Amino acid sequence: MPEWTTIGKTLIGIGCGIIALGALLVMLDRIPGLGSGLSWLGKLPGDISIKRENVSFYFPIATSILLSIFLSLIFYILGWLFRR
Repeated sequence: MPEWTTIGKTLIGIGCGIIALGALLVMLDRIPGLGSGLSWLGKLPGDISIKRENVSFYFPIATSILLSIFLSLIFYILGWLFRR
């Protein structure tokens, strides 16, 4: 069953990466100048925001598309580098 240990190690690595990214995002607000650098994220034109008396709805469609393109490029480049 060596394939299960490989999958387990991969999941642990992904989890550690998510924890590191979360800690970085939390600490970003405490660093002067960097916290406001990403304030535009989630407020792009095309993000749907509806606010009524008792209900608010927010769907960041433009932000989702931008992040999808960015992550696709990163994974494409990483895949190209590791294939060599």
